[in-house]
Formats: sequence, structure tokens, C-alpha cells
Amino acid sequence: MRGTVRKRGSTYTYWLDIGPDPATGKRRQRTKGGFRTKRECQAALNEAIAAVQGGTFVEPSKRTVRSFLVEEWLPAVQVANLRPGTWENYRIHVQAHIVPALGTVELQRLSPAQLNAFYRYLLTEGGKDRQGLAPKTVRNVHNIVHRALKDAVRWGYLLRNVAEAADPPKGKSAEMRVWSPDQLRAFLEHVREDHLYAFWLLVATTGMRRGELAGLRWADVDLEAGRLSVRQPRVVVANLPQASEPKTARGRRSLALDPVTVSALRRHRARQLEHKLAVGARYQDSELVFTWLDGSPIHPLRFSRWFEQHVRRAGLPKIRLHDLRHSYASAALAAGVPAKVISEGLGHATIAVTMDIYSHVLPGLDREAADTVARLILGGGGVSEASVNKPLASGRSGEGEQDG
Repeated sequence: MRGTVRKRGSTYTYWLDIGPDPATGKRRQRTKGGFRTKRECQAALNEAIAAVQGGTFVEPSKRTVRSFLVEEWLPAVQVANLRPGTWENYRIHVQAHIVPALGTVELQRLSPAQLNAFYRYLLTEGGKDRQGLAPKTVRNVHNIVHRALKDAVRWGYLLRNVAEAADPPKGKSAEMRVWSPDQLRAFLEHVREDHLYAFWLLVATTGMRRGELAGLRWADVDLEAGRLSVRQPRVVVANLPQASEPKTARGRRSLALDPVTVSALRRHRARQLEHKLAVGARYQDSELVFTWLDGSPIHPLRFSRWFEQHVRRAGLPKIRLHDLRHSYASAALAAGVPAKVISEGLGHATIAVTMDIYSHVLPGLDREAADTVARLILGGGGVSEASVNKPLASGRSGEGEQDG
């Protein structure tokens, strides 16, 4: 492998032969200049030679952050079995935040310092009316940058992922708002006569996501066995509902149903069949469990709007529809249901995710667990503080005695 150093004007430049082009067999030569001294240039040439020999050489490129993300990365990950909703989230953040701030920067010149400045800008001036984005949103943007640069390294565009050396905000979630079991019971009583009562009951008794229920089909429900399967959620992509894959690998799961929920689903099924007969030929058989009266699918956002209306009319504390899922999980943990069972039922990727999200419930459970274990080991009545502090009788135990 050959390389040379030459002076060009007041600076030095190196030329490096990197071997013939595999496709054409033609000679390939790379050059880099601007070095102040011959020694600096020679050192850079030696590093380039070592990189070529070690298989880590990255060809210099003027490719910008924008051209990489918009023209190469987004199209590539779109066809890489990525959930449509996830890809749409990537596209929105790339177009709204990353490209406007970093789009003209050359990909190979992007630095951790630039990323840190970018994150500070998003926290202080990003978003609508320059009010700044939430730390969790900025953290999500960082995750997108990190994944994109990781792919750039894998594709041979970069030598390292500079996002790994950046310092994004912690990205703490907003404080969770949940209903108590009594409030949840009051809500279910309020919507008992609603035509979507089975929908509200399923959220409250299983913690299923809105999209999972919007995409639930009768083929996924076994009323005899009292079970249902989560297979094909309906998500919103660019305001258009479409079938999707479950959010996580464990999202595709089977859930047991309690008798009350099974009974509600039976009544819902009977009313749906009545509507089908009444509508006749105009009925759209979508095979979904929750539909409009003519059988057509309901836009997932509709469920959230209806939920807000019910909450307001019931006079209950304002929470989101997704917070019903949190209310279910918090109640289940407080009732002593094992965290692993709850994690699998919710479709979380790992039990660690469950414990992190619902850590606010754990302190009380920790005290209850301590008391329960004490009763188990020490007997039903446990031991009193007086008995613990009672002096040991002489000769009853050698513990604490000294040989003298």
C-alpha cells in the first residue's frame, strides 16, 4: 500500500492508494489536505494506512446529515420490518427537529459537542412558540439520532457513533396519574349503559392498549374459554388508521378474561349481530369487535375523545385513556398480583420495564411484604416491641456472653 505527502501552498496533503475498485478494477486513491506541518500530515497518512489494513477505513464523504437521514436512512428502515407508527415517529422528528438544526452539517464532521448544543436548543427553544420540548421528547430525538448513526457506522459511512459520547437529558416521564379502584369502579358504573361498555371494561380489567382493542377481532376472542389474543393492533399513521404489528415481541399475547368481562362481551356480540340484521346489505363486516353501528372500523382517536367526555360527565379526576392501563396495573400490583404476571399481561418487553413504570406503587408494597413475611416467620401474632427489648434470661443463651 502506497502513500505520499506533498506540500501544496502553505499546507501539506497526503495521497493514499486504497487498492483497486472491486467492481471495475480501476485504481482508487484518496487524498486529504490542510495539515499545517509535514509531520502532522504523515501521522494522519499512517493512521489512514492502518485503518485500511485493519478494515476500518472510512472513505471521506461530503454527505450531509439531511441527505443521509432523508434520502438513505428513513427509506432503509421503512422496509426493515419497522412498525408503521414507529417509522412515522422517526420521520416527524427528523423533519421537525433534526434536519432544521443539523441538516447542513457534514455527517462525518458531526461531533458530540454539536449534539449537546442541539439538545440544549430543543430543551429551551424547540417546539411550538419556542417554549422548549419536554426532556423525554428530547431524549426520544437523541434515541433516533443514536440509531441512525449506529446504522451509518454499520454501513461504513462513519468510524464511530458520536451520539454515544453526547449527553442527552434523562428524559423522565411526566408524573403518572391513575385512578383508585373506587374511582375506576365509579367510571364503569357511569358507562354501564354505553354501547362500548365492553371496551371500557376490557381496558379496566386487562390493561390493554387503545390500538390493541381497536384492532381486536372476534377471531381473536374465545368466549367459551374466557380468553382473547392480541395479534393485530390498529395504529394511527399520518392520521390514518392501519393494522400493525404488536408494539413489542411480547405484545403478541393471550389474556385470561374474568366472568364479568366475558358476559359483557357476549351482550356486546349479541347487540352487534342485531345491528347487522337491521342495517342489512349496507353493513360492513370488518370482523372487528368494536365498530360503528354499520360495522365499519372506529378511528382509534375516537375512543380517547369519548373517554374524555365520559370522565367529564362522571365528575372524575381528569386522566388519559392510556392512564386506565396504568390504573389497572397499579391496582393489580397493590392486590398482590406477581409483577411478572402483570408484565406479561401488559405486553412489556421485560419485567424491568414494568417495575420502572410502576415504581411509585412499590414503597407501599414493600412495607406490606415486610409485614407479611414477618407474620409468616414469626407466627400470626408476630412479636411485640416489648418482647424484643426484654433482657435475655441468664443461662438461656450463650449469645452475647463473654468468657471471663
